[in-house]
Order: sequence, then structure tokens, then C-alpha cells
Amino acid sequence: MKTWLKTHRGTLVFVLCFGIFRTAIADWNPIPSGSMRPTILEGDVVFVNRLAYAIKVPLTDIELTALSEPQRGDIVTFSSPKDGTRLIKRIVALPGDTVAMQGGVLLINGVAAQYSQQTILPELVARDLNMPAMRATESVAGTQRTVQFLPDVNAKRDFGPIQIAADHYFMLGDNRDNSEDSRFIGSVPRHLLIGRTSRLLVSADILANWMPRLERFGQTLN
Repeated sequence: MKTWLKTHRGTLVFVLCFGIFRTAIADWNPIPSGSMRPTILEGDVVFVNRLAYAIKVPLTDIELTALSEPQRGDIVTFSSPKDGTRLIKRIVALPGDTVAMQGGVLLINGVAAQYSQQTILPELVARDLNMPAMRATESVAGTQRTVQFLPDVNAKRDFGPIQIAADHYFMLGDNRDNSEDSRFIGSVPRHLLIGRTSRLLVSADILANWMPRLERFGQTLN
């Protein structure tokens, strides 16, 4: 055993350092679902900055020191408070905010979002299955992004108002009618945030032919 360890110590050190890097500094996250469409597609691989908000003990949710505060509009990966599944969504409400939704319209602190540049287009929701989708630019509380609605889907378009507790964040998927987010799992405590993503690494069309989507390589996320 000692001989084996001596022979392979270089490899073991590399694996250990690589593991620490992925669990404490930076990571990548393949996207299997369409909950963040049209911003992030199935088959995208996003870069995750694990040092965006805090330094944590590797392989744990224990925060050693805070580095910055999560901001409204950030796209983050986090562990679901419901079952621990790793999810990726957008922060729409911060601690102390009051958030609600009425008929699909998002309200932050009583101010309704504005929806502009609305377009209807076919949306691929599964292999060989399309349905009409409405995309729009959502503007609220100083943030802006493209969101998507699926009019033919019976979704949760009304809730609240809910006041967000201290050190908690309310998450929504950009694909509002196809996302298991804080409407279903509740607000997310800070210690469950894994990191922030603002860039794609690579992408492949996993719903069709698995061909690489070269135009998405390295793309910045809004």
C-alpha cells in the first residue's frame, strides 16, 4: 500500500486539488431542463463562480466569510431547500422585499413589472414537440431580462404577496410556466447558494441531434 501511494502520490495530489477547486472555487454545471429558457437551453454547460458570494468549507454549506451580497437579477445555482437537488434560477427578490404574481405579472414591493417586445413563436418543449410560446422583455426593480410564457400550460401564475425573510432569496425560472422554483420550493436561504453564473462554456443540442451549438460557446448570460 505504501509503495502504491508513493507511486501514485502525484495523481492523488492532483485529484485532491481538482476536487477542492470544483467544490470551493469554480465549477461547471450541465443544464438538463428548460426552466431557464430562453436564457439558458437544455444542453448548455454554464460556468459557476463559487466565490461570488462567500468562501465555504469544501464539500459543505458552511460559510467561512462573506465576499459579496447576491443581487436581484443574478443567475445562481443552489441546493433546493425541498430536497437538496441542484437547481439554477434567477434571483428576483431580496431579503426584506415583498414579492407577488398576478396573472403572470411579477410585482416587487408593489410595483408591477413591464413587459415589452412581446413575440409569439414555436417553442420546442420535448423531442419533436412544439407549442406556442410568448417571449417578452421583463423590466422591474431596476432589472431586465427576457422571459417566456407558455399560454397552453396550466401553470402557477398567481401567488403572494410574500415578504422575504432575512438571508433568504426568491428564485424564478425565466421560463415561467415550466419551472419548479420558489413558487413551489419556497425562498432559498443564503447558505444553500452555490455560486453565480454569467457565462456559458459549451453547448450541444441534446433535444435533437447532439450537435454542438458553436454560436453559444463562451456566450455571456444576461
